[in-house]
Amino acid sequence: MKIKIEGLDCPNCAKALEQNINKLESVQYAQINFLKGYIEFNSHDDKKAVDEIVQLTKKLEPNARIILEKGKKNNKKMLLDMFLLFFGLVLGVCCLFVSMPAWLFWVMFSLSALCLGYKTFYKALALLLKGTINENLLVTISVVGATAIGEHMEALMVIALYSIGKLLENMAINKSKRSIEKLTNFKPEYAVVIDGEKEIKVEPKEIKLDDIIIVRPGERIAVDGVVVEGSASLDLQSLTGESLPVLTKTDEQVLSGAIVLDGVLKIRVLKEYEDSTVNKIINLIETASDKKSKTETFISKITKWYTLGVILLAVIVLGIVFAITKNFDTALYRGLIFLVISCPCAFAISVPLTYFSGLGNASKNGILIKGSNYLDACAKLNLVAFDKTGTLTTGDFEIVKIQSLNEQYTQQDILFLAGLGEQYSLHPLAKTIASANSTNLQQIDNFKEVAGEGVYFEYENNNYFVGKRTKNLEGTVVELFKNDGKLGHIVLQDKIKDAAAHAINALKKQNVNTVMLTGDNKSVAQHVAQHVKIDEVNANLLPQQKYEWLRNKLSQKNNIVGFVGDGLNDAPSLTLANVGFCMGLKGNSASIEASDIVIANDNIQKIPQAIEISKYTRKIVWQNILFSALIKITFLTLGAIGITGMLSAVIADVGVTVLAILNSLRALTHKTKHKIYHEHTHTHSHHEHECCCHHHECKHE
Repeated sequence: MKIKIEGLDCPNCAKALEQNINKLESVQYAQINFLKGYIEFNSHDDKKAVDEIVQLTKKLEPNARIILEKGKKNNKKMLLDMFLLFFGLVLGVCCLFVSMPAWLFWVMFSLSALCLGYKTFYKALALLLKGTINENLLVTISVVGATAIGEHMEALMVIALYSIGKLLENMAINKSKRSIEKLTNFKPEYAVVIDGEKEIKVEPKEIKLDDIIIVRPGERIAVDGVVVEGSASLDLQSLTGESLPVLTKTDEQVLSGAIVLDGVLKIRVLKEYEDSTVNKIINLIETASDKKSKTETFISKITKWYTLGVILLAVIVLGIVFAITKNFDTALYRGLIFLVISCPCAFAISVPLTYFSGLGNASKNGILIKGSNYLDACAKLNLVAFDKTGTLTTGDFEIVKIQSLNEQYTQQDILFLAGLGEQYSLHPLAKTIASANSTNLQQIDNFKEVAGEGVYFEYENNNYFVGKRTKNLEGTVVELFKNDGKLGHIVLQDKIKDAAAHAINALKKQNVNTVMLTGDNKSVAQHVAQHVKIDEVNANLLPQQKYEWLRNKLSQKNNIVGFVGDGLNDAPSLTLANVGFCMGLKGNSASIEASDIVIANDNIQKIPQAIEISKYTRKIVWQNILFSALIKITFLTLGAIGITGMLSAVIADVGVTVLAILNSLRALTHKTKHKIYHEHTHTHSHHEHECCCHHHECKHE
């Protein structure tokens, strides 16, 4: 179950709440997604678990709110925080700069401190009683310690600046959340189903297969289907990153989530909402942050013990300074500086936020990366292997030659007999041959399809085979045998994608080597390779041989290998590679599941674009880590030797956190240098064929 939570102001607080939720008897397992603002949990009694989670959240995070129903956001708490912050500052100025009796000073000072930091103090105590310590305790100790040694102004300024910093952090984080929410804000709210003479407005989940829906200008297509009436321009930007409208007409397939710009479409439903493209994309985006990179996981692990370590180091600093100066107040003051500057917010917020922004930027461009671990791996790729059909080529074959080797059979006879067997196959070559027949294909007996060979069948008491038996034939050739005697063959040709050469060139500029792995024969493979200028060609490979080739490359030192494919039998290779790229959301579902990155619109140029976004995101992650570490180490050193005071330390801490957050957002707005070349001709998607491991020259393609 998943419930929404608002008002969490730091990832460490979220982690502490998560740990305590997992201690509840009614909860089996719980996880808080800080950036997306939800709690996901498993329980035998959901109602009891929700009640206990709500109560625990009120105790540990008084400013957080569990949202169980849709409604307007409650901004009252933020307004109250801002008022108390202002009132606390006024009280603090009065008590510090206006002469008054001691009792009144302490009353106003205490009220000022409580107004400025009541949440911080409360959470520090509540979590400490639960056995958890975090940065709230560091700040609380600093305020109490500064007050104890008479540094009243610094005590108030520490909590004031810390609270102001939290507000700024919240504003920056909320901005990033809103920006990323826009990327997933393309879920269709309704659909209009035609029922006889009536039009019924329903939720997308209520639509059934073969229903007819009508979509008018400005509306989103709710589910995947095929146009049965009408034509219109579609806005696919939220799905594929494609900025130009795409014209669709009768008998063409359309994707859910697309917006109809003009015209009216009547669509026959091919997939229910759960299996539709828009739901796949939303699920991919929502689960992406669950798969974390090593850097993100490391930061998350060290922050668990970070606060305790900082307190111990502060005590050590206090002891060293006291041993040197023999002045306890000075030693305590410098130890408190250590506590203030060591708050881990800059690391704990900026690193996951940067990855989150990078994943959001990629999805905005139609590149669905399933986690920051794959984003990191993508940034390190130095070798990318391509399947040929459907990746470097369109997968749309055309017949260029039909040859009969028996005088009793014409070219049309060869095409007809081959089509009889191919009519039941899902292979792209088979579809081309079957659809090329002008005569109606008849029923056959004992149909059998053998992977890597072809199809066997009986027709009019004769045994036929359509596929590949003869070695070293030039081109992509489908042979026809009758009772083991060859009747003839059909030569086909696959169109090379116009954008393939641009993509390979872009990869070379990124210092990524390229290789083609194909089941097609060497002459066809060499023709494609020369056209796109790929570095290496391996032809005549069965799917398992591609797998072995990848395993061999991965066993070699320093190889980070990507594999690009789309067919059913690409799934093992997609899983094995460091990064598996699946071409298109219409591809085989097994390939989509096995891959690490899905290219939504089947544009091969998105691969170098994915690498560029990944490298840029990773660069910002390390900028934030190194910048934050440098500032903190500098002020720790200066504070320990007495050059800077506590105010400088808290300004540096708040400042570096806000700057790191703002820097993280650059990963969301980054415009890639790699320009996408748009195809000038409209090609029919090869993905309709649900490619299986079949036969012919390409064997699986």
